[in-house]
Amino acid sequence: MRIGLIIYNSLDTVSGGYLYDRKLVEHLRKCGDEVEIISLPYSNYATHLAHNLQPHSASLRGQVSLIPNRSFDILLQDELNHPSLFLLNRFIKGRYPILSIVHHLRISEQHPEWQSVFYRVIERAYLDSVDGFIFNSEATRKVVLSVVGARHASPLQYVVAYPSGDRFNVNITPDQVRARAVLTPFKILFVGNLIRRKGLHTLLDALKNVNGDWELVIVGNGNIDRRYAETIQRRLTPQIKLLGSLNDAQLADQFAISHLLVVPSQYEGFGIVYLEGMGFGLPAIASASGGASEIITHGENGFLIEPNDAASLTHHLQSLIFNHQLLIEMSLNALERFKKHPTWEASMGRVREFLKRIAYSV
Repeated sequence: MRIGLIIYNSLDTVSGGYLYDRKLVEHLRKCGDEVEIISLPYSNYATHLAHNLQPHSASLRGQVSLIPNRSFDILLQDELNHPSLFLLNRFIKGRYPILSIVHHLRISEQHPEWQSVFYRVIERAYLDSVDGFIFNSEATRKVVLSVVGARHASPLQYVVAYPSGDRFNVNITPDQVRARAVLTPFKILFVGNLIRRKGLHTLLDALKNVNGDWELVIVGNGNIDRRYAETIQRRLTPQIKLLGSLNDAQLADQFAISHLLVVPSQYEGFGIVYLEGMGFGLPAIASASGGASEIITHGENGFLIEPNDAASLTHHLQSLIFNHQLLIEMSLNALERFKKHPTWEASMGRVREFLKRIAYSV
């Protein structure tokens, strides 16, 4: 198959969504497919909207559709690019199937009411402009289908293919999990870009009321929202360490020595990091909003809280710090949950079969 993929910036960008895209490209190329990466410049939302309206959009349309003098069997688009494509897709629709890889919708995030209304108009127009979807979770599927519904001009074609957490090739044993559970201090790990949606401020609010011998390690890029990152830096204490971005080996080391992963995001379409932590036997605490509930079973391999609920988070942290048996049980359950989840190879193979059906049915 000849496949185009539209993304912002580089495929090596650090985030769960880009990891998903990267794994898909690796799998397709491994299977002999030709994949062309079409990288659009990343800027602010208004600039992205202007891609559809300004005079230079004509050259952008040419870049998207020809590359140059070439055609595709399928054009994939990361849904993150929706503001740049919601009108431009009308110029290329019909040349080949356009499929959107949807990690989560902007309208699922928390915004002021006027922004939510505006984003909904733009995002809905984009979703209506494509021919099908690749979803990372059932939660994402349900949200998108609730938006497009019966308005979509043709029958919806989609596949749900879960991300995996097996990129670290870890092989931790139950005995190692048990031995780690009694070590002190109690090590809490946060992994995520330092942006408000990831909920680090909620974790810091919760920790103000947590007793016991604990330590928090924060791993994440602080350059995306520098104003928010500065508010986090002002709240650091000797018990809280900010490490910034880490490579895979360094991140694996932090997973291996931690007791618990806490990323209380306001919304996650799936939450690959929860699954990756479970590969190291870490229970996870996350928000019940979005796809985390498809990984975490409340009270069994982690806890689910409502967005911004620092009081509940305090309670769950306290229960694990002072109850080693509960921590061991939940850690072992997390490890078993990880082992039952599809690998990247299996999930991306599922996507490729879907793409073949679309490409060869045209």
